[in-house]
This record gives sequence, C-alpha cells and structure tokens, in this order.
Amino acid sequence: MSLSLRPEWVFDDYSEVTADFLASLGVTLLLTDLDFTLAPKKVAEPDDTVKHWLAALKGQGIEVVILSNNRNPRRVRRFCESLGIDYVGHAGKPKKRGYIKAMECHGRAKEQTAMLGDKLLTDCLGAHRTGLPMLMVEPKGGANGPWQKVLYVLQEPFKRLSPHDGRKKAKK
Repeated sequence: MSLSLRPEWVFDDYSEVTADFLASLGVTLLLTDLDFTLAPKKVAEPDDTVKHWLAALKGQGIEVVILSNNRNPRRVRRFCESLGIDYVGHAGKPKKRGYIKAMECHGRAKEQTAMLGDKLLTDCLGAHRTGLPMLMVEPKGGANGPWQKVLYVLQEPFKRLSPHDGRKKAKK
C-alpha cells in the first residue's frame, strides 16, 4: 500500500486516455471519477465526447465504472444510466472499499485496473492505497469556488513530479 500523492500519468483531458494506452498497461477495467473528471459538476448529462470515448474503450474490451463520492445519487445514476455503465456511489474515496467493490463486481484484479480522476487527496490517494495506477486529468470546468482554486494550486507540484506528464501547458 502506497500513500503517494504522485500520479503515474497526467493528461489535459480524459479523452487522451485511449484504449491502446490502457491496453499497453494491461488495463481492462477503468475506474473513473465523475465530477470535474468527465464533466463539470453542474453538467447532468454526458456529452457526445464522453459517449464516443466510452464507446471506443468498450469496443476494445475495456469496461468503465464511475467511482464517485458525490452525495447526490440521482446525478450519478442519471449520468451513468444514459451511458449504460455501472457506478459505485458514496465510494468513500480515499478509502479502499469503493475501489475493491468495483473490481469484485466486475471480476478484475488490481493488475487489470486503473483509476482516472482529478483530485490527489481522494482519487490518487485511494488508488495508491488500493494498489492501482493513477491517471490524473486537469479539472473539467475549472475550479468551482475558492477552496477548489487553492486545492488545484496545491496539487500542481505533485502532478509535475509525475514520470509521465503529458499536459500541453506543462511542456512550455
């Protein structure tokens, strides 16, 4: 179990996480956060980009499960039902139970699973505590309020330590 806050990979956007990339890691189950990872928090329905991305992953045999701490089960359920994908709500990230539940429900070992998210203290810490690689993205919709602005600034040094920082602005 690792308590590291350093993500293994950092991307500008979830759509850069391709089926070929995941297959190269041996990943057949991608756990992903919803809010600020796949859509801004206020967006209730997935857009066409999310739908096409999920279809491309599914077409290559990669299952996607949303792992959300969102306290509003209606939002997560509505988003996932329209996509036809499973979710674990009230996941309790960074606790391991939500990650383990998703892997058990989908019959995958940690060696076949990765986590995609935007926050170090929930997504990344939970992934590492569970033994999963962490794929981090820049937040969709940007910071929402003063606390999130501070949080995203504090995360930046850890993201820059990633051995694979693929962000365009990080390369400048």
